[in-house]
Amino acid sequence: MQFEERLLHMLRTYNKNWRKIQMHFLLMRYFTATLEIPNPLANSQLHISEKSSLYVIIQLSWTKVKLMLCSDAIDRAWQILEKIPGRATGAYSHSQGIKGLRDEIAAGIAARDGFHASGDNIFLTDGASPAVHMMLQLLISSEKDGILCPIPQYPLYSASIALRGGSLVPYFLDEETGWGLEVDQLKKQLEEARSRGITVRALVVINPGNPTGQVLGEENQKKIVEFCKNEGLVLLADEVYQDNIYVEDKQFHSFKKIARSLGYTDDDLPLVSFQSVSKGYYGECGKRGGYMEITGFSPEVREQIYKVASVNLCSNVSGQILASLVMNPPKAGDESFESFMAERDGTLSSLARRAKALEEAFNSLEGITCNKAEGAMYLFPRLHLPQKAIGAAQAAGTAPDAYYAKRLLEATGIVVVPGSGFGQVPGTWHFRCTILPPEDKIPGIISRFKEFHEKFMDEFRD
Repeated sequence: MQFEERLLHMLRTYNKNWRKIQMHFLLMRYFTATLEIPNPLANSQLHISEKSSLYVIIQLSWTKVKLMLCSDAIDRAWQILEKIPGRATGAYSHSQGIKGLRDEIAAGIAARDGFHASGDNIFLTDGASPAVHMMLQLLISSEKDGILCPIPQYPLYSASIALRGGSLVPYFLDEETGWGLEVDQLKKQLEEARSRGITVRALVVINPGNPTGQVLGEENQKKIVEFCKNEGLVLLADEVYQDNIYVEDKQFHSFKKIARSLGYTDDDLPLVSFQSVSKGYYGECGKRGGYMEITGFSPEVREQIYKVASVNLCSNVSGQILASLVMNPPKAGDESFESFMAERDGTLSSLARRAKALEEAFNSLEGITCNKAEGAMYLFPRLHLPQKAIGAAQAAGTAPDAYYAKRLLEATGIVVVPGSGFGQVPGTWHFRCTILPPEDKIPGIISRFKEFHEKFMDEFRD
């Protein structure tokens, strides 16, 4: 029987039993890869009830249809349904998210870090971005409230701070040391901001880094935690790339794990950790799932955080389910474990190879230097442009790296993001390049890029 016919047969069989439909809904989300299938809704001969049922099923991602029958996946689906009040995946949930799913996430955090985590500290959100917006809204009341942010940085932070009317207090990552985060730089920028009458409320750390791809070392993280503790700052830990580590001498350590290993408790350090289903090896960015874990806040502050979360009623339930699955994937002994591990490791290994190929290509070219991508999904090469190219950009009324990026796009169709969009040391120019194109496309991309760059350098050679 053809796949589409089998699917319709299943739907017709189960159409009167929505609990089984819901079970399959969850079952298919248990896995991470995508199986592209034709859109059955284009078939005008389907009955409305079949179309409705089919929508519930088809919107999900499948690894392989046969995995629908894995016993651990079926058991997990029922377990999750039992955690959802009324088994209603389309109803509003608690404003923090479904309690049973928050407990699952907390269990995953505890397993990752080796320290206790509570579902009461979890706020499920539509991706990590709303959680960031929420915390900055609470931290900023005027332009006199400052947030220490890395430069280069993911523009979510600068935009959100500007939107709330606060002050971005920049600290520069050190490109010469692989985009290192130096605590002396933090202290310098903090003191300078305070001298201008700015009350610095929090420190943002992105680890692994976006757009820079560095992974912080454990000792470095300890110094950062001590800095926040001593200066009375909230630590906002953007950890959405925690599964994307590509070098053997580095591993991910959450800032909560670091703080607990130093002996700090909830009474010592206010900490917010962000996670998302959009990154990692899963990359389900359209599903809009994520969470923040808040620790170290007084009951009065926690009440205000909950009030702000309640304004949006709740995050989408499908994203909540997916967030719980990301933090609790199949385990050794589960029927689907070997398949899951093969897919996960295959995806991460491929990303590492892509990153290495692009890094080596950039470093082979005149006028480009590129640090190693230790993690995340990006490279952030530096452009050492001829003065004539900088002059041409100025004549065109644009930043030199934006001028380069536009010329690259027009000549090759390759899209990179100018470094000026992320912030950079004045007088330096960069661009951000993802490592996400399919691996078999990377050699062709490199070839087109090299051809363009060599012609560009020849055109503007001083």
